[in-house]
Amino acid sequence: MPLSIITGDLTQVRADALVNAANTWLSEGGGVCGALFQKAGREQMRAACQQIGRCEVGQAVITLAFDLPARYVIHAVGPMYQDGRQGEEAQLESAYRSALSLAGKHGLRSVAFPLISSGIYGYPKQEALAVAVRGIRAFLDAQEDELDVTLVLFHQADAQLDPALRRRLSELIEGAQLEEARRLHRMAETRRNARYLRSLAAEETLDSRGFELEAPDVMPAMLPDPGSGLDALIGRMDEGFSTSLLKLIDKKGLTDAQVYKKANLDRKHFSKIRSNPHYAPGKLTVLALIIALELRRDEAEDLLSRAGFALSPSHKTDIIVGHFIDQRVYDIDTINTALFAFDQALLGAKV
Repeated sequence: MPLSIITGDLTQVRADALVNAANTWLSEGGGVCGALFQKAGREQMRAACQQIGRCEVGQAVITLAFDLPARYVIHAVGPMYQDGRQGEEAQLESAYRSALSLAGKHGLRSVAFPLISSGIYGYPKQEALAVAVRGIRAFLDAQEDELDVTLVLFHQADAQLDPALRRRLSELIEGAQLEEARRLHRMAETRRNARYLRSLAAEETLDSRGFELEAPDVMPAMLPDPGSGLDALIGRMDEGFSTSLLKLIDKKGLTDAQVYKKANLDRKHFSKIRSNPHYAPGKLTVLALIIALELRRDEAEDLLSRAGFALSPSHKTDIIVGHFIDQRVYDIDTINTALFAFDQALLGAKV
């Protein structure tokens, strides 16, 4: 049941249902609403909405999608923002919940939302995104049926982070980039020094007449036995990723459903991991499961290593996820919002 966040044109997104940020009279408006009406075919969408007539704030109704790349349009009415103390949060969350309930009643498997009320209705974008993510996640966690949800933002800047968090993550990323530049400089210096030493060594191998001196014999005992040690090495190999993961799940006393929901993975993906002891996951999947299991940094690094990965001190995704692990913050949506704000792929999500 992954929740994805993307930027783009909602009218171009392929899903079973696209959600319209509607007004109470279900009339054609501007922004997302106007674009959906235009792409669906104005006359037929107007007729369908007029037949319904009205929808209250916090509620949703459904029509056919007509010429849109979807089966249905769900018209959800969010609140106009006043000062945040007039019940706007509850109304906005209700709009998302009502839309998702309609999707469930119609047996839909994928829904794409705009950021409701964040346009001309004036809901602050940071708060609107937080309400959207919280409301969608609460609904998905309570469901047994699979439902993929996508939040489609018009601009990446619409995913506004808390200024203090953005500043801290920016400092960590900039510090890591500076350290990586220093490391590369040191490596270049080391290579230059090595070439110089090799040139000196080459001169010393020549005798006074300019002929190459014989290299000293290498004692047989210094050479490794190509046959020995291989069996011992295989014997020392640790268990693989899937086996280690399942042991951690049992140790934590979690169910499969709890894990894949907390990891923002769908059930089918997780079942592949469980059923195949040789399953080779992608790094984002491993990081998502690390968050779901609430592992410490040392535990996270161990599980990553079993899948052939490591936390890189110079990769933005690893820096951001590592920061949240160090802070013991294991909310997948909080982490994914931060990743999205820094233009990084999300954990677990289908994008």
